[in-house]
Amino acid sequence: MAKQVVNRPLLEVDLLCVDFPGKGFRAKPNRVLKDVSFVIRPGETLGLVGESGSGKTTIGRAVLGLVEPSAGRIAFDGADITHASRAQRRRIARDVQVVFQDPYTSLNPSMTIESILTEPLTAAGTDRTEARRRVGDLLDRVHLPADAAHRLPREFSGGQRQRIAIARAIALGPRLVVCDEPVSALDLTTQARVLELFTEIQETTGVAYLFISHDLGVVRHVSHNVMVLFRGDVVEHGRADQVTSAPRHPYTQKLLMSAPVPDPAAQRARREQRRALAASASA
Repeated sequence: MAKQVVNRPLLEVDLLCVDFPGKGFRAKPNRVLKDVSFVIRPGETLGLVGESGSGKTTIGRAVLGLVEPSAGRIAFDGADITHASRAQRRRIARDVQVVFQDPYTSLNPSMTIESILTEPLTAAGTDRTEARRRVGDLLDRVHLPADAAHRLPREFSGGQRQRIAIARAIALGPRLVVCDEPVSALDLTTQARVLELFTEIQETTGVAYLFISHDLGVVRHVSHNVMVLFRGDVVEHGRADQVTSAPRHPYTQKLLMSAPVPDPAAQRARREQRRALAASASA
């Protein structure tokens, strides 16, 4: 795990609420996030964990300006970005980047890797010659060969494509990267390697991560703090080692019991614990 840097907050989310339109004529809005609050400091990783529909991805989209908050406040480096305009979003784009879940659809299949990596640089005003020169440095940082620059995304495996997506995200030297289920589409061995890469980049650059996942085992390896969501509510929030090894809330305990382990005996014990939790919840 990266060494935590104690500093003033980089990202502050205070009592965030998000409503989605209800289904049907005159239906009431559906509140999918309810008074969510957290802080991320420079060089720190907050893991957001929950099942599908918990609201974790909606938090990431709200931070990125892709979802309009209904209430609450989002601040980046002390500036309120809750309802930032397009011009304001363009100004902070250098500092806030994203890695999406699916490495197969997040890269333009008709562009070479060099074009994919130079695009954010030239859009930010970097000279095209300088941008092409920096591609080699980016590929080296994510442990891909220099000749990858002249190839197309389809020539790479899923793990390699996600490394390219990470290289694109860090091209501008961001201070915060929103990672939306960045390893869930990968096999377990590739997951481990990509998680190691995230940690390595954080240690060398000091970037902060908002790391979204449904898997407590995944966030344990990269997070300083973990927040667990259930149907839009925060049910547990604390240090990663505590939340992922000795959770207090029954929902977090259920998530922990659902995570697979390589030992058949331990897996069988977890299955029994999960049944016991379900029985006590229904009693």
